[in-house]
Amino acid sequence: MADTARVGIDTPVRAPTAPTLKRALRLRDVALLYLATTLSVRWVATAAAAGPSSLVVWCCALLGFFVPLAGSVMELSSRYPQEGGLYVWAREEFGEFAGFLSAWTYWMSNLPYFASILYFGAGVALFAAGERGRALSASPGFFMTFAVVWLAVITVVNIVGLDAGKWLNNVGATGTWLPIVILMGLAAVAAERFGVANRFTASAMTPHWSIRDAVFWSTIFMAFSGCETGSFMGEEIENPRRTIPRALLVAGVVLALAYGLGTAALLVAVPSAQVSGVDGLMQGVATLCGRFGWSWLTVAMAGLLALGAVGGAAAYLSSTSRLPFVAGLDLYLPPVFGRVHSRFRTPWVAIGVYGLAGMAMAALGQAGTTVRGAYDAMVSMTIITTFLPFLVVFAAMATVQSRPAGGGVMRVPGGRPVALALAAVGFVSTAATIVLAGFPPEEEPHKALAVAKVLVLTLVLVGGGAAVFRIGEKKRQRIAGQQSVRRRDHP
Repeated sequence: MADTARVGIDTPVRAPTAPTLKRALRLRDVALLYLATTLSVRWVATAAAAGPSSLVVWCCALLGFFVPLAGSVMELSSRYPQEGGLYVWAREEFGEFAGFLSAWTYWMSNLPYFASILYFGAGVALFAAGERGRALSASPGFFMTFAVVWLAVITVVNIVGLDAGKWLNNVGATGTWLPIVILMGLAAVAAERFGVANRFTASAMTPHWSIRDAVFWSTIFMAFSGCETGSFMGEEIENPRRTIPRALLVAGVVLALAYGLGTAALLVAVPSAQVSGVDGLMQGVATLCGRFGWSWLTVAMAGLLALGAVGGAAAYLSSTSRLPFVAGLDLYLPPVFGRVHSRFRTPWVAIGVYGLAGMAMAALGQAGTTVRGAYDAMVSMTIITTFLPFLVVFAAMATVQSRPAGGGVMRVPGGRPVALALAAVGFVSTAATIVLAGFPPEEEPHKALAVAKVLVLTLVLVGGGAAVFRIGEKKRQRIAGQQSVRRRDHP
């Protein structure tokens, strides 16, 4: 590790780190990691269900959130290429508390995300099982088992090492972009044979505003999050200062085309009213393939989408587990979190505990609710806590402009003025997304209570992180005092 955390004195306080991490990720691996964490076809279905106006919302999210975030990640990861990403950026710019709390809210937000994306994978996988699969579509036990088993596999593979874990990410990424390419081909055939399913008039393309639209906008903006994940593994990437910017560029182009063209293709092929829910995309694809008599393609698409869901969960677990690892090194979490496996050279304790926590969330998420209710709840739980750390990222992007960049640092094109503009746009759009995510659904009968629940749960999460930080801080101060005494007694 290049840098050490401080406790207000000159002595660095960190847990020992031997052996070192292995640099196993190359340009292809990082680009596919970004696709696995950012591109999700379930958001294509969510957008298509809202009609042609969603294409305008995609453009707003791309320019208002993804471009500022990608630019900030590129420069901050170049200035601070250490393991930990946003944890290090926030720590170096705003202090230990901001660094820990940013990491805490981010990694906690991913616990419900693991379950939600694997529930999506389970839902589309049922299409490959025919009538037997449809019988399980309302079974909480099936969805819970699917999520828990795959999280167990993902955890074990990542503990064994990135040489194995990165292939789970890479293969899983294929299940995100290939179905969209197939969908575009289906849409072209459908348009020629049957015409366009939705009208793309000026009125239909104009976004409308309601409580439902507020929730939708926040979801679409969240769909562009994920390009920050590679930086969490900075010391496991070959030449991160060159690799991360290039991977961001490749993944960004593919991402923008996939979301925009994928949504347009689904709207061309299937009426928007037929695309909704956990398995909304597969419902639309199944309807379309049924009109062609291509039932075999429905099964193939289901398999690819399930694979993509597993790849997304794997990519987030492998990257985000590095945050508690670095917090363990800094002793804000028990030092066991900072252990590196002697053979596999992976932070195996951090990965294992994080994976177990995700399994517990997948099981508890089904308690006393339906499959659809659990899915919607977990998506809602994710948005606010995911976006809170991005406020700190954009603020760090602004404050770092006051200092000269060192040799080898890659700046955003245009330098300081462009960097400050990106930081301002990203900060405002992130704050707006957080506010919009707090709006309850229109069908919610007790809207004030629903808003209160979101606020209370968010405060509990942040308060819990603050409490853990204070406990860790006291421990670090005690260790620093002991080190100071030893230096004084043994000069």
